[in-house]
Amino acid sequence: MTAPELSPRLYGAVLGVVGLASLVAVVVLSGATPQPPPPGLPDPGPVVGWALPISRYASDILATVTIGFLLTAVVLLPSGDRLEGLAVQAVRIASWAAGGWFVAALVFYWANVADLYARPMTQVELGQLVDFASVFATGRGLLVQAVAALVVALWARWTFSVRQLALCVAVGLIGISAVGLTGHSASAGSHMLATASLVLHLVGVVLWVGGLIALGWVALRRSRRLEDAVARYSTLALWCFATVAVSGLVSGFVNLGSLGGLDSTYGLLLLVKATALVGLGAFGVVQRRRLRHRGAGFARFAVLEVLLMTVTIAVAVVLSRTATPVGEDVLTSPAELLLGRPLPPEPTLARVLTGFYPDGIGIAVVVFGTAFYLTGLRVLRRRNDRWPVGRTISWFLGLAVVAWATFGGLGVYSSVMFSLHMVSHMMLSMIAPIFLVLGAPMTLALRTLPGPRRPGEHSPRSLLRDALHSKVSAFYTNPIVAAVIFLGTLYAVYFTGLFEAMMRTHSGHAFMELHFLFSGLLFYYVMIGVDPAPRRLTPLARFGVLMLSVPFHAFFSVALMSSDVIIAESYYQALERPYATDLAADQYLGGGIAWAMGEIPLLLVVGAIFVQWFRSDSREARRSDRAADRDDDAALEQYNAYLSSLRDDAPRR
Repeated sequence: MTAPELSPRLYGAVLGVVGLASLVAVVVLSGATPQPPPPGLPDPGPVVGWALPISRYASDILATVTIGFLLTAVVLLPSGDRLEGLAVQAVRIASWAAGGWFVAALVFYWANVADLYARPMTQVELGQLVDFASVFATGRGLLVQAVAALVVALWARWTFSVRQLALCVAVGLIGISAVGLTGHSASAGSHMLATASLVLHLVGVVLWVGGLIALGWVALRRSRRLEDAVARYSTLALWCFATVAVSGLVSGFVNLGSLGGLDSTYGLLLLVKATALVGLGAFGVVQRRRLRHRGAGFARFAVLEVLLMTVTIAVAVVLSRTATPVGEDVLTSPAELLLGRPLPPEPTLARVLTGFYPDGIGIAVVVFGTAFYLTGLRVLRRRNDRWPVGRTISWFLGLAVVAWATFGGLGVYSSVMFSLHMVSHMMLSMIAPIFLVLGAPMTLALRTLPGPRRPGEHSPRSLLRDALHSKVSAFYTNPIVAAVIFLGTLYAVYFTGLFEAMMRTHSGHAFMELHFLFSGLLFYYVMIGVDPAPRRLTPLARFGVLMLSVPFHAFFSVALMSSDVIIAESYYQALERPYATDLAADQYLGGGIAWAMGEIPLLLVVGAIFVQWFRSDSREARRSDRAADRDDDAALEQYNAYLSSLRDDAPRR
């Protein structure tokens, strides 16, 4: 049976059967079938052994289908404010798939608990189900995924609004990312790099594979809008392929440890997955060329590509349950367990300036920030549009600061010494955002993102524009709200136990870095932003908000310097560092750094405000001059006539 003869329902059945058969084959060939434990140890039974990979595979496939059909309805198929035609049916399919995803995620959660306590699934107790989420990060990640799936299933049944369904896609991706944060290498070296690469890998695969599955369904429905959808998907697929390839390479390198790890079962499965990835890339190239030169045959190649993708996902499921060559004994000391890497040597100026350690979050922000900005500049250049050089320089200066504060020398020591952590905090929240905001990334995106393919269509550009002018954006860009988030973070993080709790987990440390960066971006977006915003403050009002914010930052620094309580004392004691052993002195230095560095962004922002003020007045003057040239200065003549009438009426009064 050829692909065009498949009905949409049979298409789904074939994918499910092929995927399940592939999963069973990979499990058997890799030797991952359930094995009886040594005598004397409890055995959860073969049902649990097979329920784990099957429910994980079903969860991954259904999550991919959910995101793919929602993405197709919102972005790929042309629609207005509300979905219409085939897009409505795609959302219905996504809703049912999300319901199945929710059930599969719960079964996988249940099977993990049974495997952990080595008992059949029917004998798992309620308290054990609760403890798995409260004690283990894996349990929390799986629970977040199940909740996200349920939210998407219910929300997609309730609305056909393009904006709300775009939020559904975001919720689904959050659920997928939550599981990625608890994947392989949780206790191995380079954990933050491996975790970030795994999350990007999962997101890239879901968008890439899910979009193609949905487009295969659109092709089998013989929709006349397939050509437009495929053209837009091609760009997304290229980005996803690059993300999946690079993140998979990084994750594989971290988990293998060395090329010698390729001799293991994990290494062999990794080679199979990499080969399938290359094959998928080749399929994509052939598919795009066929469409470009012949404009037909998409369905047949799409189905073949999707079948190969389902086999690849089956390999990935087994790979996720296979022990890596890098064992859990890589990290042995308390400092290594806390940091995810060996304790760095005593800091020197050269080490702080030129050091390097691969922090996954920082690398992801810098790499994607660079790639997206350069892509926007390339689009403008193709159209012969101009873009201010100063904005480009400002953007890349901001990324350079982020790089130094996260995976550069400063980032190496930011989790070891409080004083250098405070320097990193100031760089992420007060220095880098100034340059990034002045780089006008949203303006560049609005000028280069794909626009509507027909009148009234919601495009990526219109979705971004609506988000910038939405009520949510209006709330967060309120100067009071932005200032409270920016300054309140200082007190909420450091004068509670939140700082130590986040420093003790890799995901908490990553979240803290992102929060510092985005809270600074929000504040300076309100103060000196050149991008579109729901409200635009006058330069004088911006200067006033800035002056009101300064005392709160200074008071925080003074309170930090004068405090007798050592912040995160047990954390820093557990590091057992042989240098900077006086924690009180290091904290005092950190408070002084926060106070001193608060003056630098103040000067930069004041300068930017006055430059914007001057340019605003200059533009207004030029606008008035042009108006005067058009009407021979009618406004001035009218004003002079008014003054003359007052003079003539004075004797009478």
